[in-house]
Amino acid sequence: MKIALGSKEFKNNMVLNNLHVIKNSMKEAKEKNCELICFGEAFLQGFDSLNWNYEHDLQVAFSIDSPLMNEIKLLTKEMGIDLLLGYIEKEETDIYSSCILISKADVIYNYRRISKGWKEVCKTNEHYKEGYIVKNFKYKDKTFLISLCGDLWDYPDMFKLSEGILIWPVYINYSIYEWETKELYEYIKHSSTIANEIIFINSLSKNPDSFGGAYYFKNGKIEKELPLGNDGLLLIELN
Repeated sequence: MKIALGSKEFKNNMVLNNLHVIKNSMKEAKEKNCELICFGEAFLQGFDSLNWNYEHDLQVAFSIDSPLMNEIKLLTKEMGIDLLLGYIEKEETDIYSSCILISKADVIYNYRRISKGWKEVCKTNEHYKEGYIVKNFKYKDKTFLISLCGDLWDYPDMFKLSEGILIWPVYINYSIYEWETKELYEYIKHSSTIANEIIFINSLSKNPDSFGGAYYFKNGKIEKELPLGNDGLLLIELN
């Protein structure tokens, strides 16, 4: 299975711009014979798209069956490539940080972040929620598990994976120096105690700056990487 990891730039609260980036990246990945493309946490709206005013944020979020999400589902069928995408999800009156896997216009899995680091707890009400379900799922005859950013740090025991691939979309904004001299190795060390194969995807953004980057960790080592500071696709193959 050939997978593209999108180290791409989102713009907060500019969904049409971000959707354009998604479409162009899907096209590029398809031309490179990839079956799946993955993006970082909350890529669709931008990680800092929420301002903790509930009425505003409810308009920012999209339900899984909203017209926009249905358009995105159809893209996977029309373009012939599957999509894993972080987004701010609305379910009735509640808001989540979620990650959806879509194949041929069908939702394979929708995961909701279980840790609270995506929100400013002191500014939010009871409608800003976390998920509670962590489970493996089958996709193209392989076992996968999704963890969003701080989940793997706050609840590592819930993500122990003896076999299969852990997909880890994140939003991190370390400086490139901090990442390359320390944090990268902490992330490898920690995640290697949880799974043998980890797909790690970060995004680029401005205000605050995030420098992207994508990695494929295997057995506690970097198997393949697109270092921070690069806008592009990292192509990996799973045997």
